[in-house]
Amino acid sequence: MEFQVFSNQIGWLRRHAGVLVVLFSVSAGMVASPMITRSVSAAMNATSASDASQIAIPTPVQLSSEFSKITKQVAPAVVNINTESTVKTSFHMRQMPGNEQNPFGGQGPFEDFFNQFGAPSEMPQNFKQKSLGSGVIVDKDGYILTNHHVVGEADKIQVKIHGDPKAYEAKVIGSDKETDLAVIKIEASHALPYARLGNSDGLTVGDWVLAIGSPFGLEETVTAGIISAKGRDLGAPFQRFLQTDAAINPGNSGGPLVNMAGEVIGINTQIASDNGNNAGVGFAVPSNAAISVYNQIVKTGKVSRGSIGITFQTDQSEVLLRSFGATHGVVITSVQPDGPAGQAGLQQGDVIVAINGSPINSADDLLAKVAELPVGEKATLGYIRDRKEQSSTLMIIDRSKMLAGLTGADQEPEDSAHEGAQAKFGISVQNVSPEIARQMGLEGASGVMVSDVTDSSFAEEVGLQRGDVILEVNHQPVQKVDDLMRIQLGLKPGSDVVFLVRRSQGGQSSPMYLAGTLS
Repeated sequence: MEFQVFSNQIGWLRRHAGVLVVLFSVSAGMVASPMITRSVSAAMNATSASDASQIAIPTPVQLSSEFSKITKQVAPAVVNINTESTVKTSFHMRQMPGNEQNPFGGQGPFEDFFNQFGAPSEMPQNFKQKSLGSGVIVDKDGYILTNHHVVGEADKIQVKIHGDPKAYEAKVIGSDKETDLAVIKIEASHALPYARLGNSDGLTVGDWVLAIGSPFGLEETVTAGIISAKGRDLGAPFQRFLQTDAAINPGNSGGPLVNMAGEVIGINTQIASDNGNNAGVGFAVPSNAAISVYNQIVKTGKVSRGSIGITFQTDQSEVLLRSFGATHGVVITSVQPDGPAGQAGLQQGDVIVAINGSPINSADDLLAKVAELPVGEKATLGYIRDRKEQSSTLMIIDRSKMLAGLTGADQEPEDSAHEGAQAKFGISVQNVSPEIARQMGLEGASGVMVSDVTDSSFAEEVGLQRGDVILEVNHQPVQKVDDLMRIQLGLKPGSDVVFLVRRSQGGQSSPMYLAGTLS
C-alpha cells in the first residue's frame, strides 16, 4: 500500500518534471537578473575609463597651399556678370514640315515646344533675353575685362562682387568682336580689388593653371588644370588660343585663367563640347592679346588694326616659295588697286619677306604684324619679285574699312552716326580683281565679291551666297567696296533692299535679283 502510494508520487513527479524545471528557472532568473545587469554595466564603465581616449580636432593643415593662396589672392577681383538684351523677332513664322510653325526656321532650340503645343501666327517683335558670364577687375577704378559675347549686345549689365551685396550697373567702354574681348566699367565709392595680368608668352605646355568664374551662375568657382596647347587656331584671324583642361563651363566666359604666380594669363572664352558643358577642352585668349586690346579700348574706345590691301593664302609651302625664288615669306594672291599695296606698286605673285626690317615667316606672322601697325603711319615692305629682293614704302590704313566688314565688325566708319550705319547686311566683301574676274569667267566685269555670309543674317535670309558678285544695290551700280558702303549707309531698319548679283554655277555665271526688308 505504501509502495503503491510512493509509486504514484514518483509517476506524478515524472509527469510534471518539465513544468517544475521551467518554474525553477523563472524563479531563479528573477533573482539573478539584477545581478547580471549590474555586472555588465560595471564592466562597460570599467572599459571606457581604462581603454578609450578623447578625440581632439587637429590643427588645420593646407595640403595644397599654392592653389589656395592664389585663389585668395585673385578671387576677390573676379566678378559675376548678369546681362539683359533685347532680341528682335520682327518676322513672320516660317512653315515647317508637318504644318508646324517654328519662328527660328529649321531645327531650332524650341522645335519640340512648337511641335507639341503649336505657336501663334506671329511672334512679338521684341523679347528680353538674360544671360550670365564672368569678368575680372584689372584696375582699382572698376575697369573689367570680359568677353564680347557676354556684354557686346547687352542693354543692361549688372556686376556682382563676391562679399558685396550691392549689384553694380556697368557700362561698356569698348568691345572687339575679332578677339571676343570687351572692357566694361563700374563706379564704386572705394578702391576695388584687382588682378595683375601676366605675360602669356612665358607659358609652356604642362604649366599648372586655375580657372575662376561663375559656371552656371555659381560664383567664385575654382577649377585646376594645365596648359594643354598654345597658339590653337580655331579659324578666326586674330584668335590664337591657350588650350586648357581646367574645367570651363557656361558662365565661365570672361573669367580669368591664372598662373602659379597669381597672374591672369588668359581670359576664358570657349569650350569644345558636344553638349555645351565641360569636356576637358577649353580655350582662353592669351593675356598679351588682352592687354593690347584693353589698352586701345581705354584710350580710344575701340580697336583699330592696320591693313595694306592684299589677300594671301594661309598655306605657304616650301615648294610654292621656292618657285618664286624665296625661302620664307608670304605670296600675294591679289592686290586691291585702290589700297596701300596697290598704290605702292605691289603685284600678285610678289612675296612679302619683311615689314620694317622684321622677317615674315608665315601668313599668321604677316597678318599679326600688319594689324599691329598704327593706322596712318608709313611702313616699309621688303618683297621678292622675279627672284630679286625689292622694297616699297606704303601708308597703313584701317583694316575695318579696307575689308569692308559690313556686318561682322564692331568698328564702324567714322560717320557711323548716320542712322544707316545700323542697317547691316551680314556679309564681308572684297573688290573683284582682274584675277578673280578671270577665274569666275567675268573678264572686264566690276563689282564686289561676297567672301563670307553670317549665319542667320539678313544676307542669308535673302539668299546671298559666298562667291556671289554684287553688281547693284537698289538699282545703284556697285563697282567697288566704297560704293557698297555708301549705299549701305543710306539704309535703315525697315528699308527694302534689292541686290543684282552674278552667281557662278556649273562653270557658267548668270545674273539674278535677290530682295528683302531690313529688320
